[in-house]
Amino acid sequence: MRYVLALLFVGLTVAVLATESGGTLAEESAAPVVSTIPVQSIPRNDACLSPADMREALADKRVIEPVAAIRAARQVIPRAEIQRARLCRHDEGLVYLLTALRRDGQFVHVMIDATTGQITGR
Repeated sequence: MRYVLALLFVGLTVAVLATESGGTLAEESAAPVVSTIPVQSIPRNDACLSPADMREALADKRVIEPVAAIRAARQVIPRAEIQRARLCRHDEGLVYLLTALRRDGQFVHVMIDATTGQITGR
C-alpha cells in the first residue's frame, strides 16, 4: 500500500513538473523571491497521518489534493524539486508538509493548509 501511495505522489509530482513551462537561464539566475511567510515549527513525524488515513481524508473531501499543495508551494520555491509530501496534524488542523530540494542543494520545508491550500509556514 505504501508503494501505491509513493507512486501516486511521484506521478503527481511528474505531472506538475510536466505542466510547468521551462524557464530560461536568465530566469533561473534571477534574484530569489523574498517572502513574508512566517517560519513555524515543523510537525513531528508521529503527528502525520498514515497513508490509509490520508486516502480517507481525500475521499471525504476534507483536504485538497496533494498536487494542489505542490502548486501552492511552487509560489514560494519555484525551481525546487519536491522530495516528499506528508499530511500532518498541526494547530488543530491538517497541513501538508512538503520537503523540497532547491537548486543550491538546500532542503526547504513548506507547510500548506490542507483545507484552504494557503501557505502557512516555511
